[in-house]
Amino acid sequence: MFQKIINSCVKLVQRFLPEPFIFAVILTFVAFVVAIPVCDQTLVEAVENWGNGVMSLLAFSMQMALVLVCGSALAAAPSVKRGISRLASQPKTPAGAIAFVSAISSVACWLNWGFGLIVGAILAKEVARKLRGVDYRLLIASAYSGFVVWHSGISGSVPLSMATAGDALTKATNGVVTEPIALSETIFSVYNIGIALAVIVSLVVVNALMHPKGDDVFVVDPCLLDESCTECNKRAETPAQKLESSRVLTWLISLLGLAYLVIRLFVKGGGLDLNSVILLFLFIGLLAHKTPIGYVNAFTCAASGAAGILLQFPFYAGIMGIITGTGASGLSLAGEISDAFISISTRTTYPLLTFLSAAVVNIFVPSGGGQWAVQAPIMFPAGAQLGVDPAVTGMAIAWGDAWTNLIQPFWAIPALAIAKLNAKDIMGFCLINLIVTGVIICAGFLIWVI
Repeated sequence: MFQKIINSCVKLVQRFLPEPFIFAVILTFVAFVVAIPVCDQTLVEAVENWGNGVMSLLAFSMQMALVLVCGSALAAAPSVKRGISRLASQPKTPAGAIAFVSAISSVACWLNWGFGLIVGAILAKEVARKLRGVDYRLLIASAYSGFVVWHSGISGSVPLSMATAGDALTKATNGVVTEPIALSETIFSVYNIGIALAVIVSLVVVNALMHPKGDDVFVVDPCLLDESCTECNKRAETPAQKLESSRVLTWLISLLGLAYLVIRLFVKGGGLDLNSVILLFLFIGLLAHKTPIGYVNAFTCAASGAAGILLQFPFYAGIMGIITGTGASGLSLAGEISDAFISISTRTTYPLLTFLSAAVVNIFVPSGGGQWAVQAPIMFPAGAQLGVDPAVTGMAIAWGDAWTNLIQPFWAIPALAIAKLNAKDIMGFCLINLIVTGVIICAGFLIWVI
């Protein structure tokens, strides 16, 4: 029975979910059609909001492209390949492989979302090379499913914003939170850790149970696993070639970069943010490839996988602009969605409905920072009026932002680029994950406020 439900979900998604770029275009027009009448905006105002949004994530698009390319180039280094290969050799059965990848990717995403997205996909791809009979689509879906816990982890933008003192926190929460909220009340609270652990365990078990039987197993095309770019070991003869093959240059520039990271993260006490992850991948990748030309070749090979990010992220930024932008009426669609959930809330149900409102908004605004900017000024004052702890309100926003990423192709793009698959290949499995984890998270927030 369970397998029939899974097969139905997979077939449904494969039949009706278009390529992620087409999905982004369709979502753009849906946002226009809904925002104009609901927010009493003119067509000109909506178009301006869309255009302003397109420009807003150009820097972030570059960051995500570099996360993908630097992570892939690092994984292509011979020494790293051997390490990943040994790790990927641990599972001995298809179900065990699915469970293994689910656990590793979930923990990695909890530690840092950018790191987890890349590591999970690379590990899944290597497992597919090592183990026959494992469903490749489910492997990649399992690697991506771990992303659902990122906003409950130590790189979560909402809890980190709540823990940062300053006028920005007071302004963002409309004056409700004037002092920083310690991470012990959010990320490291018993309730949040309990929900995260329950979600991770459910992913490990459910993903393993979803593995198809017999002829239903997706046999991976060898070309999807092919890494056509290899390092050239030609002997350096000219002065230029000797510079290109200089290990001294590699060590000097890498040590410079790593020294900066040590100062930033440990001496200055900064957090491991997205830029730090990029630099870490970049300079460790250089060291792992040993020579500048070796890294250039690997980087060039990996860059082709960033096409989806560079094309689609500006369109999602435009959608975010429509949803969060206002016109002469002063109304935004994200605000109207939040207000609708607030209007039916009680103290007991408020965290749950905050979570669900954030989940709906995330379909159109798949950005943790965007969620904070849109919902914090609305949800924190409403929660305060009902007597809800601000820490709980913030984590409800964080979990809602992460949950619907399971059916939003935006964040799957880096993993899909590494795997050489389409969103429709994995989203049927992710739909099952959405339902299972949704039940756990909803129950968690109901218990949290009792």
